[in-house]
Amino acid sequence: MPLPREFREAVERVVGAEAVISELDELRTYECDALTGWRAIPELVVLPETAEQVRDVVAQCAAQRVPFVARGAGTGLSGGALPVAGGVVISLARLNRVLEIDLDRGIAVVEPGVTNLDVTRAVAAEGFFYAPDPSSQQVCTIGGNVAENSGGAHCLKYGFTVHHVLAADVVLPTGELVTLARDDDGPDLLGAFVGSEGTLGIAVRITVGVLREPETVRTLLAAFATTDAAGDAVSHVIAAGILPAAIEMMDALTLEAVEAAVAPGYPAGAGAVLIVELDGPAAQVAGDSAAVERICREQGAFELRAAEDAAERARIWRGRKSSFASMGRISPSYYVQDGVVPRTRLPEVLRRIGELGEEYGLRIASVFHAGDGNLHPLVLYDEDVPGEPERAEQLATAILDVCIDAGGSLTGEHGVGVDKACSMPKLFGADDLAVMARLRGAFDPEGIANPGKVLPTPRLCGEVPGPYRAHPLERAGVAERL
Repeated sequence: MPLPREFREAVERVVGAEAVISELDELRTYECDALTGWRAIPELVVLPETAEQVRDVVAQCAAQRVPFVARGAGTGLSGGALPVAGGVVISLARLNRVLEIDLDRGIAVVEPGVTNLDVTRAVAAEGFFYAPDPSSQQVCTIGGNVAENSGGAHCLKYGFTVHHVLAADVVLPTGELVTLARDDDGPDLLGAFVGSEGTLGIAVRITVGVLREPETVRTLLAAFATTDAAGDAVSHVIAAGILPAAIEMMDALTLEAVEAAVAPGYPAGAGAVLIVELDGPAAQVAGDSAAVERICREQGAFELRAAEDAAERARIWRGRKSSFASMGRISPSYYVQDGVVPRTRLPEVLRRIGELGEEYGLRIASVFHAGDGNLHPLVLYDEDVPGEPERAEQLATAILDVCIDAGGSLTGEHGVGVDKACSMPKLFGADDLAVMARLRGAFDPEGIANPGKVLPTPRLCGEVPGPYRAHPLERAGVAERL
């Protein structure tokens, strides 16, 4: 249903007619995020430049019950920024200023459109950095990171976005502008907001903590014949009381792709490689590094390398950081998953994922944060082959089932979005879902903030038993599965 003319006119008065997109060809730019299998065309895209404009646009949405979806860089992988047909996308790309740096307090205050890496760039000259580092950090935005509670390779030691956000000015779905802070009295509303995937409001000003760079960083590369051996090495490193900044794993198929794409020069013939990065005081790093090398050899590593300088360290990381994009060298399309399993069950889960690939007749490349058991299996398929897209989606869902059965979770950092909403009842009971819906309703009584995401909806998943009931606007979601 087209939006009322009065609504568009009101929005144009807020941001100016030039900041409202309505032409179909331009709207298609916003029809999906990086999970391209789900698409929907919004009625309007609005490009505010200030927090006050965001507030006023949301107030208009609230007044006329128009659903809205906040959007950062569109790099999300779960359909979290998928538009609602008949609704509005509020792009935060123009809110891209670093507002304040206070290194005495160890903080940076930024707008949501600032890219992740630009926070570190803003403080690097003074010897500081921003710890969360998604692989898309050159383009993903802090607002999107807050919405998804993004992690990255170094979350093993430094934690996720929620551990580094100190305060946020938030436009609630009612159009109110409020400040949520870590030291507020009462319930942890900031903690509830971070990772809520745009369903509780829009962050328009974010205060994050920045850290001093460690005295020493040492990056190791260990090659193994199998993922089993590499997984066992990960468990033994953690069991030894060592806490690396990062432990990343790539399997043989991933290695094939990244060598073709960026040629990092990983050991030939490896069934899996680990990247282990240690940082901290020099003496501690030296001792931990020796222990990690010993453990890797004991677990069957046939080659070990240590970066001798920053250039070699960057070369080791280049393959890992480029792994998702590199899949185009070996497959026309891929479907990325984001499950979590206990570290000790990595070998058996990886074996089961391999078996599923054979059962479905599709290849699976695995690249992931091995240190905290956050898996990123990439299901490779060809969308031009009849039936393959459907099999890829079914296989991706089956992988999530394996993660849940192993005592894990649906997502580590990519979020639930629309992609995993139907799997939520496999992990949470009806009462759990009802509590989540009540919290959401407290922030968004009209159900207009990113409807149809995170919680299962009847239209998307069928009826959900028990006390949980989706909001009527969620039941009317119009996302199209391609």
